[in-house]
Amino acid sequence: MADSVPESTRQTLDRLYENPDDRLTSLFELAPDDDQVDATQAVFKALANEHRIRVLEALREGELCACELQVVLDAPQSTVASHLRELKDAGLVKTRRQGKWTYYRIGDTAVLQLLDIAQALADGER
Repeated sequence: MADSVPESTRQTLDRLYENPDDRLTSLFELAPDDDQVDATQAVFKALANEHRIRVLEALREGELCACELQVVLDAPQSTVASHLRELKDAGLVKTRRQGKWTYYRIGDTAVLQLLDIAQALADGER
């Protein structure tokens, strides 16, 4: 990886640090691994849609079946199913089967904290 550092960056590190090779090594160690980045990206991708945010906000009140979420989103079953699949794949919701019905709930309270943080950041921008 050290070979991929542009010469101009190397020259800057030489000027800034007594031991630029040690600093370069420590900088490479800061880079998260691909799996970590992919998992985080999946969560934010799932949150980057107004319908999925509406689903999560509705699930704050508790478990809902897919047909109830159709009402919340005012959308057809196929659209709701697509959004629920994305949320489930990202680990944001969990499911429970009861007979022929599937019920959805928040996967972890961290999801709600993340939504609250996003709202607080948005409120701070106003």
